[in-house]
Amino acid sequence: MNSRERILAAMNFETPDRVPVMCQMSIGHMLQQLPEISPVDFWFDAQIFANGLIKLRELYEFDGILVSLHGHFKNWRDIYNQIEKSDDREIVYLKDRKLIFTREDLPFPEFYEPRIFPSVDEIVLENLPEEIDYIPVSGGLHFKIDLNNKFEIFDLIYDKVGDEFSIHGEITSPFDYLLDLLGYENALMALIENPDKCKSILQKFTEGISRLASEMCDKKIDAIKISSPFAGAGFISPEFYKEFVLPFESQIIKTIKDKGKFVYIHTCGAINDRLELMIESGTSGLECLDPKPLGDVDLIDAKKRLGKNAFIKGNIDSVNTLLYGDESKIYNDVKEIIEIGKQGSGFILSTACSIAPLVPKENIKSLKLLAEKFGKY
Repeated sequence: MNSRERILAAMNFETPDRVPVMCQMSIGHMLQQLPEISPVDFWFDAQIFANGLIKLRELYEFDGILVSLHGHFKNWRDIYNQIEKSDDREIVYLKDRKLIFTREDLPFPEFYEPRIFPSVDEIVLENLPEEIDYIPVSGGLHFKIDLNNKFEIFDLIYDKVGDEFSIHGEITSPFDYLLDLLGYENALMALIENPDKCKSILQKFTEGISRLASEMCDKKIDAIKISSPFAGAGFISPEFYKEFVLPFESQIIKTIKDKGKFVYIHTCGAINDRLELMIESGTSGLECLDPKPLGDVDLIDAKKRLGKNAFIKGNIDSVNTLLYGDESKIYNDVKEIIEIGKQGSGFILSTACSIAPLVPKENIKSLKLLAEKFGKY
């Protein structure tokens, strides 16, 4: 059984030869392991990004590759041509902000003037893009999508790894686009003050994201991750989740599954109070399931509640286990997670959220060894 077959079996609740291993990596962690690559080049250049992902998969012997950025511009050096370099950082100057690149994590946007967000009442639905042309990576940080070159990255990776490894794409939840459009505080207030307008905005984004996801499904990928980090209990209640997240992510999930691909939701932090709501979406799987203290999910309980309705990709604590834990803690924590997770299949061993930037590579390399030791079926 090769790596791709192993992951497909797990996502389909079939029995693989062992528990597959596939972690999402923070940009900071990837850059820490690729010291020869410029952070700016890694961010903007499709070929460099693809080669980096492949090299990191080889380093950790993961069974799959998550492609978190897509739609790179071929002529990015002409577009982002004002670059200042020093020993510890690179700065890209844009019209209204500069992007500060280091090896610590994501580029940090610094605006020249204070940002002014529109109110929800000022938003004109017709002015929102019909075609999604950016990824709202974090506050003030957009990754612009070349609409004429949306999915080259998948071809670059597949041409090198073929069907040996599972390739996963990523899109972002409509809820994130709403938060990005209005600003986090304004958007959360708007959910209360003008819920109908918020739903109209969410629906407009949903239609664009669904089209993007449908097109992505035509590439050589096995699954799409829906990045939905702000839909946990730290931001919204289960009632608001049901009203402002579930209906819209459900539409995207149906689009992906109708194209014959797996789909899983990535939501950080505390989600114990909404596990059943999340699987109402029809999702194939759930990622993160952060344990305490990062979140509030107990893996034994989650396995019982999810049953065969959704596979699990998780739930190693990247901070307290892999970053701060000693060899004994890593061994014991990961062994327990594998032994719980593999029951009944439907499990991919992964960090709950991204591998933290400063996690030593030796700690990540141990995951495949532990899966081989304890994860055989």
